[in-house]
Amino acid sequence: MSNRNETTRRRHGLRVGAAVLAAAACVGIGPPGFAHEGHDHAPPPAAKEYDGSGASRWGANFFPNVTLTTQDGEQVRFFDDLVKDKVVLINLIYTRCKDSCPLATAQLRKVQQILGDRLGHDIFMYSITIDPTHDTPEVLKKYTEKFHVGPGWLFLTGSPDDIMKLRVKLGFHFQGMRDDLKDHNGAVLIGNQSTGQWVKRSLMDSPYQLAEVVGTWFTNWKLPSRIAATNYAAAPKLQLPTMGENLFRSRCTVCHTIGSGSRVVGGGEEIEKNQVRAGPDLLGVTEKRSQAWLARWLTDPGKMLEEEDPVAVELYKDYDEVIMPNFRLSEVEVHALIEFIASESRRVKEAAVADVGGK
Repeated sequence: MSNRNETTRRRHGLRVGAAVLAAAACVGIGPPGFAHEGHDHAPPPAAKEYDGSGASRWGANFFPNVTLTTQDGEQVRFFDDLVKDKVVLINLIYTRCKDSCPLATAQLRKVQQILGDRLGHDIFMYSITIDPTHDTPEVLKKYTEKFHVGPGWLFLTGSPDDIMKLRVKLGFHFQGMRDDLKDHNGAVLIGNQSTGQWVKRSLMDSPYQLAEVVGTWFTNWKLPSRIAATNYAAAPKLQLPTMGENLFRSRCTVCHTIGSGSRVVGGGEEIEKNQVRAGPDLLGVTEKRSQAWLARWLTDPGKMLEEEDPVAVELYKDYDEVIMPNFRLSEVEVHALIEFIASESRRVKEAAVADVGGK
């Protein structure tokens, strides 16, 4: 992906984000779709006069009621079955993706764990493939099994034309985007169709924050906020993270720990010993693997798998063939991340020794 294309997309994203925030500030709602100058798709039909409920403006007259197929082979209508009167999270993925999609799915898997049995009852998650010719229900089913997806989270495919209609209307495709799979929007759309509230959030946000938005704000505070109820009296003094710690927090914690069963660095949550993770615990990994190997793995894991590096292949098989994302890290970022894993491993080990000695 070129820097020029990335810059264009970021600028476009800022314009869209500003428009949505302005609309939300004025009327308390934000539409999921956006009009784009010169777009070759027909504009949406004229919306009915807003009646305050959100149902008429962002209802059946707005959303394409296309037929989609779930990972279990069940046919559903997008508006009638998936969105109408529901609180939803929607994102786009494709199973062959080696970049952001595995991380996005792991992030939402964490959101699923936080929401618990609310998912499938008052909150629903949908991941729609942008590669429908490859991502058949059978392929999607295998993908969900890799990430231990539970009830209330559907992976969906459909005809290429219908998928594009959804991408455009939901604001996931805009003029200037390439048609190849790598050029797709990595945000998550959160909405409450009955109230007309819609917002896009980055999948790099904390899973706890995403769960707070959908589980509290968008359900009219049906359940008390976990964040508001947190007691901060015993919170440690806030310190600015190093580059390596920041990278680990934002890229790695949804799949990895440093010291299984211990508090995840920067995550603020206790990890259960039997909790499913998409990757191995990294305690002491800098002592088990050479820095050169770790640097190659963090720089281009896909290439190492193609070259059939024995350790890479073993990890791939051991963790349900979940692909390690390529984060496009610079040499400086790779070094910083390795240094942080090494220093955090030392800290966890020293704390464990001190704990044993104090008993």
